[in-house]
Amino acid sequence: MVPHPAAPTLRVDSHLHLWELAPGQYSWLQPELGVLYDTFTAEQAQSALFGAGVSQAIVVQADDTAADNEAMLAAAQANDWIVGVIGWLPLEEPAKAAAMLEKLREHPKFCGVRTLLHDDPRADVLELATVRETVALLAREGIPFDVPNAFPRHLSQVAQLAHDFPELTVVIDHLGKPTRGDAAAMAAWEKQLRAAAALPNTVAKVSGLHADGADFRAPALHRVWEVALEAFGPQRLMFGGDWPVSLLGANYGETVSVAEALIDSLGPAEAQAIWSGTCFQTYYG
Repeated sequence: MVPHPAAPTLRVDSHLHLWELAPGQYSWLQPELGVLYDTFTAEQAQSALFGAGVSQAIVVQADDTAADNEAMLAAAQANDWIVGVIGWLPLEEPAKAAAMLEKLREHPKFCGVRTLLHDDPRADVLELATVRETVALLAREGIPFDVPNAFPRHLSQVAQLAHDFPELTVVIDHLGKPTRGDAAAMAAWEKQLRAAAALPNTVAKVSGLHADGADFRAPALHRVWEVALEAFGPQRLMFGGDWPVSLLGANYGETVSVAEALIDSLGPAEAQAIWSGTCFQTYYG
């Protein structure tokens, strides 16, 4: 059954992760990441979300493996509050990706694709012919494509990708991950984000805006929020908590409170678009 907003006050987290520490999985998880070097279950996530007034969530891949897909789909099947799964495909293997996509689409909660592009050392990965072949498949099949931490290496490519594949919905995770505190970097981020937002088939997540040592309170995020709202408008922005990665900046309740301080200055219809409407339109519209 395709989920839909049931009430005007519905809050949906468009960006949640789950993982279990195990040999050979989540290789990026290392002890130096502190609080993140642990297992995070659906039960823990539900407690955090419900305690902060968020009732539904979309789970997003955190490992470029089929095993991560399987774990997310199993969690979604066991938990009604998980309304969507954004899985992984091997972008550089179009035939394999097509076969995997066919199987993923059998699950009613599968709703999008993402890979850990920001961990790829190649700046031109989105320009590779094989990757573009897989992206073309996503466009034909109507599958949204999330791009994580796009700035500074991939945000300009996002605009080109959206231009070249107008039927593809490109989701910019974490507003591209702006480098707050660096004026030159922020100017470059703003220019690139606005260029991407100029394409009507792009949307963005107000998520993952914590940064090492940076102020995570709403006033410190005002400029980032102002740029995003002006560039995309509320109909193309969605809330994401980025739990548990967000624990590097704040607990989940605090993350939601920061979002409230930004979003709730809008009118009811605009706020509701960001809390749930854009998310449902993007992944199930």
